[in-house]
Amino acid sequence: QVQLVESGGGLAQPGGSLRLSCAASGFPFSAYAMSWARQVTQNPGPNLDLVAGLYSDGKYTYYTDAVKGRFTISRDNAKNMLYLEMNDLRPEDTGTYFCVKERSADYLNFFDTWGQGTQVTVSS
Repeated sequence: QVQLVESGGGLAQPGGSLRLSCAASGFPFSAYAMSWARQVTQNPGPNLDLVAGLYSDGKYTYYTDAVKGRFTISRDNAKNMLYLEMNDLRPEDTGTYFCVKERSADYLNFFDTWGQGTQVTVSS
């Protein structure tokens, strides 16, 4: 079955960096767009806000305005891995980050599967 396992979260100071990783299995990874989504701590419920997305071939990327210029999404289709490089972190970046599998190769924010999430806390 589809499995998405995130790692790399933790506590960072404002201005610091973290690198999130997602190990994918159980589906043809290179055939699907992938994204990172965030569940903001103070918002209860299952809603996930798209943070960054990447088409299956890596030729198109999307970033929500709040992270443009600071976060970089990438993938290694040979290793079935998705990454999110997070730089210049801000307290408002705090939340649980989920690796999400999109439903097709070239459409974002229409995902069908997500991992267990990894917590990112930005605080001094």
